[in-house]
Amino acid sequence: MNKIIKLLIIPLPWFLKRRLLRLFFNYELHSTARIGLAWIYPAKLTMQEGSRIAHFSTAIHLDEIIMEKNASIGRSNWITGFTSGKPSRHFQHQPGRKSMLIMKEGAAVTKNHHLDCTSPISIGKFTTIAGYQSQFLTHSIDIIESRQDSHPISIGDYCFVSTNVVVLGGSVLPDFSLLGAKSLLSKEFGEAFTLYAGVPAKPVKPIQKDAKYFSRTEPFVY
Repeated sequence: MNKIIKLLIIPLPWFLKRRLLRLFFNYELHSTARIGLAWIYPAKLTMQEGSRIAHFSTAIHLDEIIMEKNASIGRSNWITGFTSGKPSRHFQHQPGRKSMLIMKEGAAVTKNHHLDCTSPISIGKFTTIAGYQSQFLTHSIDIIESRQDSHPISIGDYCFVSTNVVVLGGSVLPDFSLLGAKSLLSKEFGEAFTLYAGVPAKPVKPIQKDAKYFSRTEPFVY
């Protein structure tokens, strides 16, 4: 029955969809937020003013999605996780783990990306996950211990993540940074105003601090 209710809600007009999502799932949805024809059913969902999820995106097996003001998820994104508290052998060594996607104010994920939120993925304010076919993978197999393991990913404020990258669990991209196309981010970095690129990614060159992308007040770049 629960799946039938979810399916029936998807094509409804927003004013009715919002009411039913709040009624049946206790989601916190601002009246100006929007969800298109998309299968978005985490355990908890918060969408603040002006936030958007476009058509054909999927978000399942998550504890929580938080989208702050004007955050957006574009078309055909695949957002998955592994809900905590399950009676499962997976991740028993990580009792505090939460499967979450956190998008700060003005953060944007464009389209056709895969976000594995087994551990939290945080995307900073006015940051863009650009292009297509990037993978954010918080979980993998720990070869030494022979078990599934997971680590969070943090993308800072005012970052630009280029097309077709791979970002692994435990990675940190600092504020005001760029990640080059087809790069592999596999560790924590701390130097802001820097272009990181390569396989694996490393600091390539500094970026001028007065670049207009870093001081914009609107989430969209026209």
